[in-house]
Amino acid sequence: MAAYKVKVATGTDLLSGTMDSISLTIVGTQGESHKQLLNHFGRDFATGAVDEYTVRCQQDLGELIIIRLHKERYSFFPKNSWYCNYVQICAPDGRIYHFPAYQWMDGYETLALREATGKTTAEDTLPILLEHRQEEIRAKQDFYHWRVFVPGLPNYVHIPSYRPPVRRNPNRPEWNGYIPGFPILINIKATKFLNSNLRFSFIKTASFFFRLGPTALGFKLRGLVDCKQSWKRLKDIKKIFPTNKSIVTEYVAEHWTEDSFFGYQYLNGINPGLLRRCTQIPDKFPVTDDMVAPFLGEGTCLQAELEKGNIYLADYRILEGIPTIELNGRKQHHCAPLCLLHLGPEGNMMPIAIQLSQAPGPDCPIFLPSDSEWDWLLAKTWVRYAEFYCHEAISHLLETHLIAEAFCLSMMRQLPMCHPLYKLLIPHTRYTIQINSIGRALLLNEGGLSARGMSLGLEGFAEVMVRALSETTYDSLYLPNDFVERGVQDLPRYYYRDDSLAVWDALERYVTEIITYYYPCDAAVAGDPELQSWVQEIFKECLLGRESSGFPQCLRTVPELIRYVTIVIYTCSAKHAAVNTGQLEYTAWMPNFPSSMRNPPMQTKGLTTLETFMDTLPDVKTTCITLLVLWTLSREPDDKRPLGHFPDIHFVEEAPRRSMETLRRRLAQISHNIRQRNKYLPIPYYYLDPVLIENSISI
Repeated sequence: MAAYKVKVATGTDLLSGTMDSISLTIVGTQGESHKQLLNHFGRDFATGAVDEYTVRCQQDLGELIIIRLHKERYSFFPKNSWYCNYVQICAPDGRIYHFPAYQWMDGYETLALREATGKTTAEDTLPILLEHRQEEIRAKQDFYHWRVFVPGLPNYVHIPSYRPPVRRNPNRPEWNGYIPGFPILINIKATKFLNSNLRFSFIKTASFFFRLGPTALGFKLRGLVDCKQSWKRLKDIKKIFPTNKSIVTEYVAEHWTEDSFFGYQYLNGINPGLLRRCTQIPDKFPVTDDMVAPFLGEGTCLQAELEKGNIYLADYRILEGIPTIELNGRKQHHCAPLCLLHLGPEGNMMPIAIQLSQAPGPDCPIFLPSDSEWDWLLAKTWVRYAEFYCHEAISHLLETHLIAEAFCLSMMRQLPMCHPLYKLLIPHTRYTIQINSIGRALLLNEGGLSARGMSLGLEGFAEVMVRALSETTYDSLYLPNDFVERGVQDLPRYYYRDDSLAVWDALERYVTEIITYYYPCDAAVAGDPELQSWVQEIFKECLLGRESSGFPQCLRTVPELIRYVTIVIYTCSAKHAAVNTGQLEYTAWMPNFPSSMRNPPMQTKGLTTLETFMDTLPDVKTTCITLLVLWTLSREPDDKRPLGHFPDIHFVEEAPRRSMETLRRRLAQISHNIRQRNKYLPIPYYYLDPVLIENSISI
């Protein structure tokens, strides 16, 4: 008789426990146990519990390889879900086996789990293990299907279409996913068809979905969300400021008109990856030395500054020609500007010329800092409007959320849980599909934000992303290359660059240690069919098979795999933090980041006044809608997991666990360095502080 000591850990999230019956079967290399009910006197499998049992077998089962958890009806109790963290078994010889689950069992079903040692296909020799991994992949591919959401964008997990709920009693607000004045803003049912393993935890759901309620209702009661009029005074915009102000929100509101702050945002704002060094003024932007000489300093000229590498260009050509919609009964307007900036001797990045079209001409003047106060301010505001779309559509939604979702879905479909890459990547996919499903309901849906708060509307917003994906390259996602390619690798006071490269280096070292442990040679990489299927599917479903992207369709060497995996993890964590965390701080003061413009771009100088400036900005209702959504989507709800913190035990070998601890130490040092530097900055840059970076895109 052999006795196996069993520990079963239930999740800690509210409602993780179950009253259903749980039984266990243990499979070893020398036999299989009978199915045994796991039952004590009193409550089993309560939330947060680690229950202990003894399973007795007629013989020693040898090396344990698989267990089966059977969830069945218990007496008269109704069916309820159960979240199992893991099962741990101590064999008669004292060896401890770990079986990670970290998933829900919703119905009456059997869940087969492998022992936690990471193995590629080449390392599995037992037919039962090969069959198990093949069956796991087959089952996941049957369940998770690719769907086309917008032609030209990465494909995604399909969520059936959903119509907004109807309030039964217009005189009594109810919580049914509806906030007065915002019928689509919070859409709980938009994700009800997701598998439980893809949904937010109870805590995160409550935190996320109830965040907007009081603020939105307050706007409604004050009549702000029904007001289609212009803001009468700039200071009135502060009436909708979030209550939780920060140093940055206050700084933005006080300094948004200053040229130095305008230039600073290209380096350390929420879209810090657009600026490029300019070595030659493009023909479409006919800036002359006479125009800008007064802003370059004494003893120099435009050509000299170009040769020194002090001239930079922000080109919004990707926005050209996209039609606008009507908001609140008024036609909206759009432009694709060019902005020339100069790096002064004091290290400030200053705008020196702005053209509000890609086509120069008599109706498209080049605006200069020497123009009238309101002309120059409105020209800069048009540029900030263009920044809104390049940030929200490209840097944020496309280059992090949508691409990361494709990484995630392909991983689930092509890599079994025992695969080392699955274990390495799974922490960086947590809640990504859930938040993207919410995002589609909020942003890219009829009646959503893009249709209610943006000049370009639903089709225009999507078109920006389609254009951007058609130009996305593998090299552009490789962070060290990006800075060199844009010519900004030596810019002073570029804290985003400094912090992102530090985090990248820590992640790359971590990935290198784990990859080289499981893949000792290039042949191991080239000969892994599951890895190759994962890479191939990303190329097909995310990049849509576009060879000009440079994305690999296969990986042949260990360095290639290290680079690829580092790109995936960085995209799913730090890259998203850089463009997401500061959204509220830089958008709370609407004139700094308008989502719509109600008058055409200026065609003549000298006509702009305070009144025309205010009439061009978004109206009150549009401002409120945009702010509420960006406020929600920029604030991480509860149930956070900072970068490098991996509470779920997927790796059991000593080497990867040492690497995880080393990563945490490196990230802690980066955090310390950032906080020390920020003590001496007028505007602290902390969006890439590892303590504030989430492991995955979950907001």
